[in-house]
Amino acid sequence: MTDTVKKVVLAYSGGLDTSIILKWLKETYNCEVVTFTADLGQGEELEPARKKAEMMGIKEIYIEDLREEFVRDYVFPMFRANALYEGTYLLGTSIARPLIAKRQIEIALETGADAVSHGATGKGNDQVRFELGYYACKPDIKIIAPWREWDLTSRTKLIEYAEKHQIPVPKDKRGEAPFSQDANLLHISSEGKVLEDPWVEPDLDLVLSRMVSPFNAPDKPTEITIDFEAGDPVAINGEKMSPATLLTKLNELGGANGIGCIDIVENRFIGMKSRGIYETPGGTVLFHARRAMESLTLDRGGMHQKDELMPRYAELLYNGFWFSPEREMLQAAIDKVSEKVTGTVRMKLYKGNVLITGRKSPYSLYSEGMVTFEEDDVYDQRDAEGFIKLNALRLRLRKGL
Repeated sequence: MTDTVKKVVLAYSGGLDTSIILKWLKETYNCEVVTFTADLGQGEELEPARKKAEMMGIKEIYIEDLREEFVRDYVFPMFRANALYEGTYLLGTSIARPLIAKRQIEIALETGADAVSHGATGKGNDQVRFELGYYACKPDIKIIAPWREWDLTSRTKLIEYAEKHQIPVPKDKRGEAPFSQDANLLHISSEGKVLEDPWVEPDLDLVLSRMVSPFNAPDKPTEITIDFEAGDPVAINGEKMSPATLLTKLNELGGANGIGCIDIVENRFIGMKSRGIYETPGGTVLFHARRAMESLTLDRGGMHQKDELMPRYAELLYNGFWFSPEREMLQAAIDKVSEKVTGTVRMKLYKGNVLITGRKSPYSLYSEGMVTFEEDDVYDQRDAEGFIKLNALRLRLRKGL
C-alpha cells in the first residue's frame, strides 16, 4: 500500500502526536502531505501549527475557522434532539468529527490527494467517527491510521522518535502527562492517566479549564434570558447573536457559575468502558433552556415521541453515523417538531445549577383557564369520570369484572 499513496490530507493539530504522524507519513509512504487544522473553538492559537508545518517542509497548509458552521450546522441540529448519550453525555467530541472529516475530503478533492489520515488511536471512538465520515463522503478514499500501523506504542517511543527527527517536544510531555484533553466550542474532555481509575476523585482545580468548580462559584446567581426561534437559540438577554458567538457567551456565563462538569464512565462503541471528565458549560445551560421552551410549545404526543427517538439519535452520533440515512430521517422528524419551539426562557445560574424561573411563547399551549384551581367555565370536571373508567376497564377485567 505504501507505494500507492501520492498525497495525503492529515487532520493536524500541531501537537506532538500529529507532528510525529506528519513526519512518519512522509518517511513511511514517501508522499506529499497536506495539513488541515480546523478552528472549532478549542481556544488555542493556531498559527503555531502553521509555523510547525512549514518548518517540517509542508507546502499546502489549510487552517480554517469553522466555528460558525460547526455550531449552526452540527451543534444546533443535535441540540434540537436534546441528545444525551447514556443519559449524561452531551456528545461534545462526537459532534465535531463529521465536520472535520467532511472538510478533509473536500480538501483532498481540491488538492488531488488520494488519501486522508487522522491521529486517533486504535482503542477509541474517534477512529470510527473519522473513518465513517470519510467513507460517507468519498467511498473509495484511502485511509491511513498510523496508530494501527506503526510500532510507536508508548509515550517514550514517541518522544524518542520526535527527538531523532528534531520535532519539538513540549516540556510537559517529557514526563507522564496528567491527562489528555480534547476541546472545541461545545466542550472539553479530559481522559487518561490520573483519571483512569474510576474510584479516584479528580482534582477539579487541576482538570477544569473552561469553568470554575461549583464549590468555587459565586454566591450570587446570574439571571439571564435566552430567545429561541424554531428550536434554535438566537439571543441572550435580548441581544441577537450568531450561533458561535451565542455559544461562546453561554460558555462564559455557565463556566463562571460552575455549570456543566460531569464525571462519567461511558461505553465506547468498540466495546470497552472509559472514564472521562467533561466540561460543557454553555451546552448544559442551552439543554435546560430548550427543555423549558419545549415544555410550553410542544404537544404531549410530539414531545414524548421525540424523547423516545432521542436515545437512538444520540447513539448514532456517538458511534459516528452522522451521515447515515437513519440520522437524516430522525433529524427531519425532530426539525419538524421544533418548528414552533419559539419564545423566551428566563433562568438563574447558580453554583452548578440551571434554575428555570419563567418561559413565554407566542405558540404556548399552556392554558391558565384549563389548569386554574379557581372556578372556570371551560372544563367540566365530570368528564374525567368516563375517561378514568375507560382507562381502568382492562385493569378491572383482569380482576374478574
